[in-house]
Amino acid sequence: MSKEELVPKTFRALVESAERKFARVRDAPLHPYGGSGPQYGHFYHKVFKAYMRLWKYQQENRAKLMESGLQRWEIGEIASRIGQLYFNQYLRTSEARFLLEAYIFYEAIFHRKYFEGSAKDRGVRFKELRFYARFLMVSLILNRTEMVKLLVEKFKEVVDDSKVNFRETNFKEWKLVVQEIVRFTRADPAFMSARPLRYTVMFDSYPASLPYVARFHAKRLLKFRDALLTSYRKNEVKFAELTLDTFRMLQCLEWEPTGSFYQKHPVESRENGVLADHSITSGLIDINLMADMTDPNLPPNPKKAVLYRPSVTQLIAVIATVCEELPPDSVMLIYLSTSGNSCHCSTSQMENSGTSRKCTVHSAPANSYHEQRNGFGENHITTKADSNQYFENYLLLGPSRNGGPNILFPGDIIPFTRRPLFLIIDSDNSHAFKAGLCLYANIWRSRFAGMSCGFLNKLKKWVVVAPQCFDSTDACDSNGMIERGEPAALFLSPLRPSFKNPSGVDVAQHGSQFTFFLAAPLQAFCQLVDHNFTRDDMEIYDTTESIIATAFSKWEEILCTSTDLDLVWAQLLCDPFLRRLILRFIFCRAVLTLFSLREKGDRYLPVCIPELPNSVAVYSKAVQPAISQLASHLKTPRRSVQLEENSRNIMVIDRMLSMKHHHLLNPEGSSHVFVVIFFCGRTFHA
Repeated sequence: MSKEELVPKTFRALVESAERKFARVRDAPLHPYGGSGPQYGHFYHKVFKAYMRLWKYQQENRAKLMESGLQRWEIGEIASRIGQLYFNQYLRTSEARFLLEAYIFYEAIFHRKYFEGSAKDRGVRFKELRFYARFLMVSLILNRTEMVKLLVEKFKEVVDDSKVNFRETNFKEWKLVVQEIVRFTRADPAFMSARPLRYTVMFDSYPASLPYVARFHAKRLLKFRDALLTSYRKNEVKFAELTLDTFRMLQCLEWEPTGSFYQKHPVESRENGVLADHSITSGLIDINLMADMTDPNLPPNPKKAVLYRPSVTQLIAVIATVCEELPPDSVMLIYLSTSGNSCHCSTSQMENSGTSRKCTVHSAPANSYHEQRNGFGENHITTKADSNQYFENYLLLGPSRNGGPNILFPGDIIPFTRRPLFLIIDSDNSHAFKAGLCLYANIWRSRFAGMSCGFLNKLKKWVVVAPQCFDSTDACDSNGMIERGEPAALFLSPLRPSFKNPSGVDVAQHGSQFTFFLAAPLQAFCQLVDHNFTRDDMEIYDTTESIIATAFSKWEEILCTSTDLDLVWAQLLCDPFLRRLILRFIFCRAVLTLFSLREKGDRYLPVCIPELPNSVAVYSKAVQPAISQLASHLKTPRRSVQLEENSRNIMVIDRMLSMKHHHLLNPEGSSHVFVVIFFCGRTFHA
């Protein structure tokens, strides 16, 4: 066989070998906790090795391959597959270097127009469309704003051209993909912002409070290494399998590699001392550029599982895997952004899980579902009301018509409180988790009432109940009948969003307000008060950012020096990602308290469990003046001072009624109290 024949034959053999290896990982879970992780890691290594060998071979024999009939789109297909492998590896490991490698390959394909001329071949056209969709995803996650704009326009052109040149083929699905990306980029003002959502030392590290953070020490400090993110809402903004809410949280839990949007500098690559050819006709791609786009001093990103519309079984399986693999002294973050279902109860009724409730449930899936769960509670009359309430409050991870597989109850999370958890529940039924865990504990306690301590102790390894729901009297002996898990940290969203101009903001079109506050607090505040920055307002924008940074620095110092900080929060405070979330929650709670319709109840306010210190409460001297300064700087009208004073007084009464060491009894000895407060002619009931 001549050398002219050997080169193309070897190339085809390498292509077939690489494709066979790729088929073995094509369906591998795109998160760190899917199935046989080490096994898939071994396969990925083999696939990478095969494709890099193929890529190097075509570089070395480019001229002969072109003479033998190699098409430019074939080079583009190989490069696109390598980019896909890198992106999949990023999803599995959360390592930014893989994302950057994917971008380098996709960018080279785009600029060198490897797929140009695909109008003659329908198969090649589909490869080109898939390339654009994947490149858009990578560019979105990397915040390459200008590239995203360019790709969207080009993507539209290719889809329109496809409908003209391939009339017999239906491109409806690709048209929907175009609509998704257009809707996504319009929905996220943070995407157009001058600062990234990722943790950037330049913006998110405060020199004034750094010494306090460095000196901070608690009895136990947890490391944040694992997170699970998922969201489901009807008609939510998404692109492919990445929703707007999970996109924002994904960005929040990563480091900005260079601190300034991955600014890449051109590098002159040389091979054997000769300047390498990276022109439009070259098959060379500089895979060493990534070294100039990352900061080797940054810690690794936490591993993240981003699940798109999982069933409850899949969600629980992933949580169980994470908890099983979680290193000692580590914490797992679970972020759920979903719609929910709840009975018509007030918040106070939900918290008092021992009282009877008058609730009306509009949907039936959970009712029919819990009837199949081995008659849970049906033989225990004393717990019937509790069990009904338990099954009437839940979150939906998918369409409600599918019933049970998509219904997540608060009690489903309880087995995982054996390990430290940080739960962020963003839902119109988030407060179900406030009372739901305790309610589940009450049902559990009632079901096993009267059983021997010996029998209960045998069940101990199978039983775990949220420790916040019990006191020392719950243990039946020195060993305790109930295994005390780790106290979980909870952020619960408001049940309703707040906007100055509600008609001008469609929640389905702009994502969750609570998640927006945790990801981009200034943009969320501007959305709340209907304030828009223009290019001419950059000086005002910078000053506003400075006001927020000063406030966050002060709050950070207060938290690090507070003697009232709960251990649950203290053990999380050393992690920069979790500390930033705590500071943004304080900001969100203060803003919503001062600007929302507080007189309509707590539906418009977020909740944290356990409580943060009073020194960072809404009306504290460290918090309220900062929000007032921000509002004044943006010339935002606030609600009347009198109404704020009323709200302050109501909060004081609420705090007094909730204090465990205050027992207010009426003359008959009842444990209830009815207080009527008169403020300025208005009546409030507590």
